[in-house]
Amino acid sequence: MKTVVQGARLLGESAADLLIVDGVIAEIGSVTVPSGAEVVDADGLVALPGLVDLHTHLREPGREDAETIRTGSQAAAVGGYTAVLAMANTNPVTDTAEAAERVHDLGVAAGIVDVQPVGAVTKGLAGEELAELGLMHRSRAGVRVFSDDGRCVADARVMRRALEYVKAFGGVVSQHAQEPSLAGPTACCHEGELSGQLGLPGWPGVAEEVIVARDVMLARHTGSRVHVAHVSTAGSVEVVRWAKSQGIAVTAEVTPHHLILTTDLLAGYDPTFKVNPPLRPDEDVAALRAALADGTIDAVATDHAPHARHDKEHAFVDAAFGMLGLETALAVVASVMVEPGLMTWADLARVMSTSPAAIAGLSGQGRALEVGAPGNLTLVDPAASITVDRDASVSLSRNNPWHGRSFQAAVRHTFLRGRATVRDGVLVG
Repeated sequence: MKTVVQGARLLGESAADLLIVDGVIAEIGSVTVPSGAEVVDADGLVALPGLVDLHTHLREPGREDAETIRTGSQAAAVGGYTAVLAMANTNPVTDTAEAAERVHDLGVAAGIVDVQPVGAVTKGLAGEELAELGLMHRSRAGVRVFSDDGRCVADARVMRRALEYVKAFGGVVSQHAQEPSLAGPTACCHEGELSGQLGLPGWPGVAEEVIVARDVMLARHTGSRVHVAHVSTAGSVEVVRWAKSQGIAVTAEVTPHHLILTTDLLAGYDPTFKVNPPLRPDEDVAALRAALADGTIDAVATDHAPHARHDKEHAFVDAAFGMLGLETALAVVASVMVEPGLMTWADLARVMSTSPAAIAGLSGQGRALEVGAPGNLTLVDPAASITVDRDASVSLSRNNPWHGRSFQAAVRHTFLRGRATVRDGVLVG
């Protein structure tokens, strides 16, 4: 299998051809097209290593009415992704080696992106007893990232034990930072003046920040790695920045929606914008953008959270948390960070491919575009303007916060080990 990508701007810089042979980049430069090779005209397109999402909810097993591993993989490929990490809050929970292998095998069968299971930290996400961390890691799923996402590992003793356990094999715990005693069982939005005006129970930013602070200290104590999922406040940014200055092994991610959407969208009680952690005020959004630009925040992760309509179309307080993100993430980040000059395309590749792959330990993903690297590739048209239509999504769900919004940059082609999964913006096969 041979593919020649002609004239792509590598990381947005100088143009070159890429020859991919049997899934591996074989030549870069001015390539003579071999006999029988597929030729892709990439004039004007930016070539990036295939995107990697640290935080995806694929809902299978248990909620195939909202998403399946196949449909979620398709959404990922359309968004330029070649690998996703599937969160553990399925039914049954991914808290055993058998459950992790099932997710892994369904991903392999789909064959659209690499699906890497995330293992639960605790059995049943109950926060009390550690799940089969070692067995999940040693299984053919090779689990390296563990998270009770959707729930905080609130017990400091349990979190400490988890960090100590995964240290033995180089794993990482990804924490949904939210102190439950500060958040409250009915909290559904950011606590502030607007939540009071709307009569909605809110939780303060400090509910996130105290867990981030606790966990970086536990990481320092154990010498283990902690990853902060979906950072949403300026205070959390400052804690992560301080921890990194002390040499503590902490990484952090931010979602595309927390880089642009703000609390004022809740004024219409639209449950599409109900998400956990909640949308925050402008000052937090500004802090998140600055932290992503300066490297304090390591990665962009979608927290793609599909929901069936009967779970989302309720009064705001009763609706499910979460929104779609895989198909639009690159366009959002390019429009918010690259277009205004806060980041370059090389920076975008770092936060959406290289760093996520390194955090997750995916050696075959996030590699530099160089000879010998796997042919995992995303080609982006930086001049394209797109307007999001939720009904055009390949996801099974429609809880899309970007409906009707326009962004700059569009994914044109996605290649997984040299095989096109998306061509001219359309799924292959």
